[in-house]
Amino acid sequence: MTKLSTGMVRRAAITTACAVSFCALSTASFAFSAEAQQMCTGDAMRLCGSEIPNVSKITTCMIRQRTSLSSGCRTVLDRDLAAQQGARVAAK
Repeated sequence: MTKLSTGMVRRAAITTACAVSFCALSTASFAFSAEAQQMCTGDAMRLCGSEIPNVSKITTCMIRQRTSLSSGCRTVLDRDLAAQQGARVAAK
C-alpha cells in the first residue's frame, strides 16, 4: 500500500470510529440525533479526538468544549441536550 492509500484508509477509519462513537454516545442514556452526528463529527475529531472511542468521555469533552464548537454543532447539541433533559423530567 502506498503512503497515500494508507493515510486515506487511516482517515476513513478514524472518521468511522468517530461516527460510531456518536451513534452510541451516552451520558445517562444520552443519544445524539443524526443531525448532531453530522454537524459535530468534525468538532469531535478536532476537539475530543484523544477521547475516541470512550463514548462517555467524548460526550463530556463536547459539553466542556461547547464554546469552541462550530455554531451548527453547538445549536444541535444544545437542542438535543435540552430535549433529553425534558424527556428525563417527563419520565419522572
